[in-house]
Amino acid sequence: MEWKTLQAKDVHVAYYGEDVVSGINLKVSSGDFIGIVGPNGSGKTSFLRALSRTLRPREGLILLGEMDLYTMPVRQVARALAMVPQDNPISFGFTALEVVLMGRNPHLGRLQGVGPYDLEMARNAMEKANVWHLADRPVNELSGGERQRVIIAQALAQDTGLLLMDEPTQHLDINHQLTLLEMLSGMCASGQAVVMVVHDLNLASQYCGQLIVIRRGREFARGTPAEVLTSAVLQEVFGVGSIVTRHAVTERPHVIFLPAGNGDLEHPGPRVHLICGGASGASLMRELLERGCYVTAGVLNLGDGDEEVGRALEIRMAVESPFSHISEEAHLANLELIREAEVVVVSDLHVGSGNLVNLEAALQALTWGKRVYMFSPRPIAERDHTEGGAAALYRRLLREGARETADREELLGEVVGERRESG
Repeated sequence: MEWKTLQAKDVHVAYYGEDVVSGINLKVSSGDFIGIVGPNGSGKTSFLRALSRTLRPREGLILLGEMDLYTMPVRQVARALAMVPQDNPISFGFTALEVVLMGRNPHLGRLQGVGPYDLEMARNAMEKANVWHLADRPVNELSGGERQRVIIAQALAQDTGLLLMDEPTQHLDINHQLTLLEMLSGMCASGQAVVMVVHDLNLASQYCGQLIVIRRGREFARGTPAEVLTSAVLQEVFGVGSIVTRHAVTERPHVIFLPAGNGDLEHPGPRVHLICGGASGASLMRELLERGCYVTAGVLNLGDGDEEVGRALEIRMAVESPFSHISEEAHLANLELIREAEVVVVSDLHVGSGNLVNLEAALQALTWGKRVYMFSPRPIAERDHTEGGAAALYRRLLREGARETADREELLGEVVGERRESG
């Protein structure tokens, strides 16, 4: 059926007499890509179920065009909107193609079987969702991500103007997440509409035109990602600090959630200098901050994954130009940060001729009496791109007193002076 708008007017949804959604309004029109975000248990899924005609509101109206959604025939609604649930309800051994063809049921007459056009629609939908190669596989033998893509293909085969989706990316790897969201964005640009509950705020920011933030069953904020995704809103709604920057390519908001800030120098933990690179130290930065350490890092090339995280966490760093060998100036800046530190941690970074001097800096730290830890979940032989030079420096560090561990918790406990309980 043709549809113009879907409207929720002062919708309340309740379970056992207790409201989980209270007074939310929404209007969805052709071309809209709307994201619904909020903490777990805030009412996002319940609201989406009400929009999909699977959970009748306790109070309020949901209109499809000018008609009450809940008085319309099910088949008529199914020709206008499709729902992708958060949990896959299929447990029988249907093949993937059979499941996708179920999306054609609203378009078939009573006892009418699928025809060539329905098969063509199903194949097109499965190709878009990258599951056509799974057509003959039973869905109960597929992985969670594969099943999710089959359900998405079923909704696409339903050929509606509006898709309602409850965390459709949750079982997908990043490649399929981005492929799906690009496809949905293109569908909206062609006049269809999507309303999506989404957990990942950065994906929501990059693809949604409008966001609604729900907190405790009520609308807390609404607007474009730039209007909604502010540090103040995220602190109030999710209870966490954040830095909101601009994505370098899209210029849309990019959120980095923070542990307790680095702040001034009054920290209960030690001053730790992290020698890292290639995103090998990003999680260590966060965990050390969370344990009260004052953290510095270097030498890092501008644009390196660790440099970007360090900049967002507002830690002091010695930096070098992108794709450049470490200069004498940057090396000296790194040594100055090491001189100020009590502990030096060397991550399992890859070492080439351009950053070999960072291991020499760790040797200097030992001569200054610093505690030096070598975090090595991957052997140095796998990360040495200097024809043995890095491995030789690594062995010298261990001979002269550096401590090696592949256990992250052991490392963090040693650095901050914790001792794990035995037994």
